[in-house]
Amino acid sequence: MSSLNYEQGGNFRRDLVLAYKTLGVVFGGLVTSPLYVYPSMNLSSPTKDDYMGLYSIMFWTLTLIGVVKYVGIALNADDHGEGGTFAMYSLLCRHADIGILPSKKVYSEEEPLLQNQSARSGRPSWLGKFFERSITARRALLFMAILGMCMLIGDGILTPAISVLSAIEGLRGPFPSVSNAVVEALSAVILIGLFLLQKYGTSKVSFLFSPIMAAWTFTTPIIGLYSIVHYYPGIFKAISPHYIVRFFLRNKKEGWRMLGGTVLCITGAEAMFADLGHFSKKGIQIAFLSSIYPSLVLTYAGQTAYLINNVNDFSDGFYKFVPRPVYWPMFIIATLAAIVASQSLISATFSVIKQSVVVDYFPRVKVVHTSQHKEGEVYSPETNYILMVLCVSVVLGFGAGNAIGNAFGVVVIMVMLITTIMLTLVMIIIWRTPLVLVALYFVPFFIMEGSYVSAVFTKIPEGGWLPFAVSIILALVMFGWYYGRQRKMEYEMANKVTVERLSELLARPEVQRVPGLCFFYSNIQDGLTPILGHYIKNMSSLHAVTVFVTLRYLLVAKVDERERILVRRLGPNGVYGCTVQYGYADSLGDGDLTAQVTSSLRRHFDTTTEAGAEEAARLEAARMAVVVHVRGKMRFYVGEDAGWFDKIMLGFYEFLHGICRSALPALGTPLQQRVEIGMLYKV
Repeated sequence: MSSLNYEQGGNFRRDLVLAYKTLGVVFGGLVTSPLYVYPSMNLSSPTKDDYMGLYSIMFWTLTLIGVVKYVGIALNADDHGEGGTFAMYSLLCRHADIGILPSKKVYSEEEPLLQNQSARSGRPSWLGKFFERSITARRALLFMAILGMCMLIGDGILTPAISVLSAIEGLRGPFPSVSNAVVEALSAVILIGLFLLQKYGTSKVSFLFSPIMAAWTFTTPIIGLYSIVHYYPGIFKAISPHYIVRFFLRNKKEGWRMLGGTVLCITGAEAMFADLGHFSKKGIQIAFLSSIYPSLVLTYAGQTAYLINNVNDFSDGFYKFVPRPVYWPMFIIATLAAIVASQSLISATFSVIKQSVVVDYFPRVKVVHTSQHKEGEVYSPETNYILMVLCVSVVLGFGAGNAIGNAFGVVVIMVMLITTIMLTLVMIIIWRTPLVLVALYFVPFFIMEGSYVSAVFTKIPEGGWLPFAVSIILALVMFGWYYGRQRKMEYEMANKVTVERLSELLARPEVQRVPGLCFFYSNIQDGLTPILGHYIKNMSSLHAVTVFVTLRYLLVAKVDERERILVRRLGPNGVYGCTVQYGYADSLGDGDLTAQVTSSLRRHFDTTTEAGAEEAARLEAARMAVVVHVRGKMRFYVGEDAGWFDKIMLGFYEFLHGICRSALPALGTPLQQRVEIGMLYKV
């Protein structure tokens, strides 16, 4: 009992430490939203009743979306500790046959399945059966997951821009002569410095940033309480929902349009779910309920109390309500907190890009694991610098004004609506929640978030187009890559080399078995890649021990180490098949692949028999002679007779393929052991 209590105490302390660290990464965007919510609203002659209605809307938005939806429900829809829209998509695909990932189509039905990881059990639900029957519904689900990822990446561009810009705007209060150009230039310099820090990893960044965010989280509500007492002690009457009804009855269409500004009060809440792989569910829940939620409720109450007495100060709603004696300390804290705010969505963007690369829906970019203890903690240099360029461009291009806020509102609510829909599917297909309870969740949230979506869509001409432009570009990249990979796989499956054909090729007198161990990488599971025939015919040789390696993506976050590598004999002497199984949160670069595969092969041999001992000796001799990793590089040759769609999409794919990284470095293979074999495929 005492050891159990000690373990529980240790877990609780670990959760408290993680809760503290989340302040520096997960909640930055959410807790700094008071900097820009009121300034983003186009208020016209607001009254006390208007402000009471707006505060009531913000209070219930924070309570329902923040506490009920994310903390209470969404954080439970993780996939082995990973969160976000793609984690939910993977979770759904594992519980019903609704995925259309290309890698799922090439697996043999005889292939051994994971015993511990397979989650599909029992009869699928009625909704699961509908998705299994309808390819249109499955494509729509995949499109929704991709759109959610693209919007989250757009969030990673806009959060740093609006947070830092809003904080630096505070210079213009005491110094009205400071121009917009100076504010924008200072913001750009700060953002460049932030992006340059990313390579040190989330843990180091959060350790550095958490004290700053803790200072912000605990000082703003104190100022809020002062403002409530000083300006309007009755502000909490606005918690009553009837103020919302009166607000819309009074303002009608204009009140509906103002929802585009109030939605920003919940910005960054999606990072709670998307950053789940970086922290823990309990840590995030503790931090939100004990500090973030009370801080926001009191800060917005204080801002609103000030504005009730100063109705026209909404354009600078944060800095105006800060008392003069603490203005400069709060300006410094606000600027530092805005930098921290940018971190939450940058970290989430790295996670999303890594997930997309792992499932082959995005061109390969370098992904670095920055923590030995937390596998979800990643950094992508290419992604980081592209984000930096786009973010600085937004600051310098849009500058001050409501345009960034309008764009931000579109991103915030679209990601949340997609999460609501996919969470509903999880409830029905996986959790088998009674439909009455599903309706109690879906109907109110869909109505609320749908109202927000309709309001922010009116902002598209005024800056809201930006996230759509970014999302369309990213979706085109994803679709172009997916289409090219699909066409390649179709060709490989149609022209694969069977084991019988391999035996025939090796039986030719001109073909020699040369000393050494060769790892030959293949994309297909049944049969061998067409490049093998091309290789043997041109080289007239094959290594004494050749292992055909296939990387197999499974719709799980992590694969058990004991089930990571599956090996089998393929017929001819010294020829083996090897499947390396991995999930989207696994790191393929960990460890020596050669040692792992040879170790698995040794376990596969029965060394008590003469044949098994011979195989083991052949493997060891080959390993000592030379080790080589062969990767086929199949390129499309788009002929004149090809259709216009193929010409465009495959040309685009070839461009992406030419600039992306090779898969072999991700496996940690030494440069001097790599060989690439080229082959043209005429379309």
